[in-house]
Amino acid sequence: MSTETASSNLTINPLEHLQVTLNPDGTLNRDRRFIPVTSAAPNPTSPTSPVLSKDVPINPSHNTWARIFLPHRAPSAASTVFHEFCVTLASELSAVVVSVEYRLAPEHRLPMAYDDAVEALHWVKATRDEWLVDHADLSTCYLMGTSAGANLAFHSGLRASASHGDLEPLKIRGLILHHPFLSGTQRTPSELRLANDKMLPLVVNDFMWEMSLPVGVTRDHVYCNPMVDGGSKLSEGAGKMRSLGWRLLVIGCDGDPLIDRQVEFAKMLQEKGVSVAWDFTEGGHHAIEVREPDKRKPLVQTLKSFLSTTLTGQGVVGPPDGISTQNVA
Repeated sequence: MSTETASSNLTINPLEHLQVTLNPDGTLNRDRRFIPVTSAAPNPTSPTSPVLSKDVPINPSHNTWARIFLPHRAPSAASTVFHEFCVTLASELSAVVVSVEYRLAPEHRLPMAYDDAVEALHWVKATRDEWLVDHADLSTCYLMGTSAGANLAFHSGLRASASHGDLEPLKIRGLILHHPFLSGTQRTPSELRLANDKMLPLVVNDFMWEMSLPVGVTRDHVYCNPMVDGGSKLSEGAGKMRSLGWRLLVIGCDGDPLIDRQVEFAKMLQEKGVSVAWDFTEGGHHAIEVREPDKRKPLVQTLKSFLSTTLTGQGVVGPPDGISTQNVA
């Protein structure tokens, strides 16, 4: 990794970029107009509606809840872009999707979001919600997230692997990490090259981690930089994932400032014996398939291939050596 300082455009204000204001007590005021929301649709709006959705509470004291997406053809979580993304996944993969609304930083710093994700898994295991009882196969579950959600899926997956017996009959088969949100104190070449990226400027990336990490730690905390010290803090968790037969899929593109970290992350996990598939492509930007619906088709095909090879138990060989590499099928 490079130790150079990025020539970031100092005129970029992370608060303005994120359309938030920082209060004196350290909390944030968020402009909800910046991220439109879509209401759940528990009843079909037409006979051809591909997916139904509804909201259910998980922990009212934490104001956490989940949106369930049910393929209509089956015998925030509410933000419009993520709602539509989940609709696509539920429809194209014929899967029941549970999208969790977790507590946000800086009001609730990490690891609270990880706590909420694990609590959501226990809720899925125990709920008698008819959509999940009647249509979900709890023996074949995957944790998936995009950006910060991918970070959350990984760290909550580590926790779940350590107590997998407590989740039965829910069984996790693998993790799907879509453009995982990572960082570190040393700059990578891709971060330097894309320091003023329009989607994820370096100064905004740093600010979000400053707001999210436990007070007093650096970006080399394992929550942010799982590769620190060769991933030594993950050895036990990686071994558990390996023993459970989990497969991981890491997805990224070289238009994302975080691509170097994502490639390093995939290599590190594979070196620890975890079965890792990846799909790193040219162009694009951070979380492109969420924001641009016309770019989702290749992602859907990648997911279908990964899920089919996971179910058949096919192996994966070779580390990712750069961009435009794929070892999903």
